[in-house]
Amino acid sequence: MAWIDKLVGRSPIEPMQEHMKAAVACAEQIPELVAAMSIGDLEAIARVRAKIDEREHEADGIKNEIRNHLPRRFMLAIERRDLLEVLESQDSIADVAQDIAELADQRGMVLPENLREPVEALASRVVAACKLAESIINELDELLETGFAGRESSRVEGMIADLGRLETETDELQDRCCRVLFGMEDELGVATVYWHRLVLWIATIADHAERVGNRLRLLIAH
Repeated sequence: MAWIDKLVGRSPIEPMQEHMKAAVACAEQIPELVAAMSIGDLEAIARVRAKIDEREHEADGIKNEIRNHLPRRFMLAIERRDLLEVLESQDSIADVAQDIAELADQRGMVLPENLREPVEALASRVVAACKLAESIINELDELLETGFAGRESSRVEGMIADLGRLETETDELQDRCCRVLFGMEDELGVATVYWHRLVLWIATIADHAERVGNRLRLLIAH
């Protein structure tokens, strides 16, 4: 953990960015997981799960170090509580990605052909939302330097608005997935429940990414 100590010793912002990087790395594995489920490659599903587990554990380690070392108030600009709320949203991205991989691996889920295209589209937009949220977190340094005001804050607010639009797209894609899924209910039987849960979890990752942006929007507004 020496490298984490080094990061936290300087500033909580860089560890926050490292944590987000690890969390988004988990989400970035979801399209690969969907591809493995599409061809029924159970070994590939297990490999993707192992990758997500590794990055989720890394994110957990960084999260715990941030919690243990975060000062009560950082540079008189961000309250500890606000930073921890951003951290929780970031961490949920990794946690939900791990839940998806566990379910896919434990049940040996093979994606029905009619669901492939809509689920692939959903996973792709969810990853786009996460990567945009990561870009926003990477602006934290600049926001602090400018006191959450001026041209930099306006630029970040624009990025947060784009993130909101991406999340809305994922809601629409989730709706499409569910409509296709429920049209196959007689064919799939009890598996419908698990596919429904998996689709909702994939979409939920974008919700958590949006919450990261929304927390920063509140900080800018203050």
